[in-house]
Amino acid sequence: MNVCPCGSGESLESCCEIFLSGKAFAPTAEALMRSRYTAYVLKKYDYLQDTWHPDSCPENLGGTTLRWINLKIVRTHKGQPNDQQGSVEFIASFCDGSKGKSLHETSRFIRSELSGSPEKNNRWLYLDGQCKVSDIGRNEPCPCGSGKKFKRCCGSIN
Repeated sequence: MNVCPCGSGESLESCCEIFLSGKAFAPTAEALMRSRYTAYVLKKYDYLQDTWHPDSCPENLGGTTLRWINLKIVRTHKGQPNDQQGSVEFIASFCDGSKGKSLHETSRFIRSELSGSPEKNNRWLYLDGQCKVSDIGRNEPCPCGSGKKFKRCCGSIN
């Protein structure tokens, strides 16, 4: 089984792949956030731009050269199928070269009501987020969950 990078424990095919392939839209803000993380891991940048609200979508995406390690959902607020907005707080760990980092972000999502873009109407879209990036110490536990120190695990992979 190819486990989904989003941390759900499900297979990629039964989890985020259905959204990445365009066969369905994410039903909640958390599902969209998880699928966007998976898109970064799998380098599906078209999906990232397609699920970013046009009022805040940059021309060039950041984070595309990073090696993503782990996603941990901290909490969600609203963002359910009948809501119009929601937020997801998460910690995404990554490597930038041999340096480990953690991105702690609270992302805001809204249901789209975009005139001139009927294919995006009533879909969850990423709007923006407030984030803080911090270092992962070489002797800290690796965020991948292996139980090893970072320097002996994901920190040793180039």
